[in-house]
Amino acid sequence: MTAGSPGSGPGDGVSSGVTLREILVQDEDGILHLVLAPSGQDDTVVHGVIIGEEDAARPYAGHLVLAAGLRPDAVSAPDMVREAARRGAVAVVLRSGGGDSMPEPVLAAARESGIALLSRAEWAEWGDTLELVRSALAFGAVGSQDSLAQGAAGGGLAVLASVVARYCRASITVEDTQFRVLAHSATSADADGLRQSTILGGRVPEWRVAELRRSGLLRALWSSRDVIHRPADETDPERLVVAIRGGGEVLGSIWAAADGGQLSPDAAQVLRRAAEIAVPYLLQHRLRGSSSRRRQAHALRGLLLGEGDRHSHMWSLELAPDVPCAVVVAERDRASGPAAVRTLQALALQAAAHRATARVWRESHRLTVLLPVPDGDERDAPHLARELDSLAAAMPDAPAVWVGAGTLAVSPSGAADSYDEALLVVRALREREARAVPPGSSGSTGGRAEQQGPIRHAGPGDVGQTVAVLRVLDAIRPLWERYGGPVHAMVTTDLAAGGELVRSLTAYLDAAGDMSRAAQRLVLHPNTLRYRLRRVRERFGIDLDDPDTRLVVTLAVRLAGSDAPGRHE
Repeated sequence: MTAGSPGSGPGDGVSSGVTLREILVQDEDGILHLVLAPSGQDDTVVHGVIIGEEDAARPYAGHLVLAAGLRPDAVSAPDMVREAARRGAVAVVLRSGGGDSMPEPVLAAARESGIALLSRAEWAEWGDTLELVRSALAFGAVGSQDSLAQGAAGGGLAVLASVVARYCRASITVEDTQFRVLAHSATSADADGLRQSTILGGRVPEWRVAELRRSGLLRALWSSRDVIHRPADETDPERLVVAIRGGGEVLGSIWAAADGGQLSPDAAQVLRRAAEIAVPYLLQHRLRGSSSRRRQAHALRGLLLGEGDRHSHMWSLELAPDVPCAVVVAERDRASGPAAVRTLQALALQAAAHRATARVWRESHRLTVLLPVPDGDERDAPHLARELDSLAAAMPDAPAVWVGAGTLAVSPSGAADSYDEALLVVRALREREARAVPPGSSGSTGGRAEQQGPIRHAGPGDVGQTVAVLRVLDAIRPLWERYGGPVHAMVTTDLAAGGELVRSLTAYLDAAGDMSRAAQRLVLHPNTLRYRLRRVRERFGIDLDDPDTRLVVTLAVRLAGSDAPGRHE
């Protein structure tokens, strides 16, 4: 080692401990809320983290316990806090009960035990809390006993890259496991073309990643804890690369390129130490990205479902309070497999490409897009719905996707109404397709719509009557489910047996009582359909010639065949 170069540091991942205040200072996203700290934030020192209740023989000395799976209002919560304190834990984190308050029995247990108590934000997950504590502990493990750590202290990855570049006499890039550039040192005029394109593009070019994979360098990088040397060739300068590992997990890598010169003799040792120092920064970077996405998803969900404070949600989503918004919902069928997952991923990317300010909420079978429309153009949301439908239809092996646009709201405060309407439009599209005559059947008219396939995107004006019917059905559904009667008994009994009579009645009513047309739709002989309708009269005493009975039967079969409201699916 030359004079002034970095010496060996802790780097083994063993932390001397961090205070509760140091953990909270790093919590820029508000994952944790301090409820109680009997010993004070500076005297509560955390040496590790434990998830849930572990083996009773293992001490919790100096650890912070994440009470995963336990509600703060659970009867056992106070006992869990006391037990954690008895086993030596210094703090317990419980999930939020919906606000900053904590049940008094839990507070009393923490006070009498002398243990710190924190709550986890509603929008966050236990993985976020774990990453936050891991990041703080990693900063404590790095220390600042050498000049490299001191030079990079508090400056982030960009400063670290610059300091390492000076010690190594090289150009430095810090990348994540997806080969995205997180930080880099200054690029000299002698930098090779690969470095220039990587810096400008923000990531390593795909062709280069493929080349590294073929050569076996990536396999060596992810499996080795040492610095890997790549000699110079005709086009590339000499390079060194080392993986950044935290707790055995690969977080990224540091690359050093000898642009127009020679690497320093101790460059490999500098990179090893730099990889240790980079660990907490990469953990912090990953945490910020995931927690930001989760916070926005939580805020978007709350805004659309009318839960929580609208103004807080709009602030989290970075939405101006007066910008017009519309909601677009894309819902796939329940098919599973990689193609189904890729479809919603592709639609989410298309929505972001349509407008960078779009906010996306992805569920297992549904994509919801909140679309700010600053110019108030009511055609924008239906236009996005058409784009998403076209993309889904063009994807090979993609499942069926129905896309509905809600009415433009004058501000984000009205987004919940637009969301409800978009869901109704999707239901209307699905119901219309399910009730349509299958192309190629004996009942097909061979019309233009059938030749082109089903219509799977719409705005509220395109399916207005069906949406109105669905609203009526939703309103009367509780009454239908509460009160019985012969029609209710018939529908319930038949659906339990396979639904043959309900399908026959649906076709008959859709055909306005035209027996031949209904039989064609069902691919039956008209006499077979007459026999089924006669069974309805004989078995259940239902007279389809009576107008009131026919109305009740019409509503009943529509209720049986339509989707139930799906906001909370």
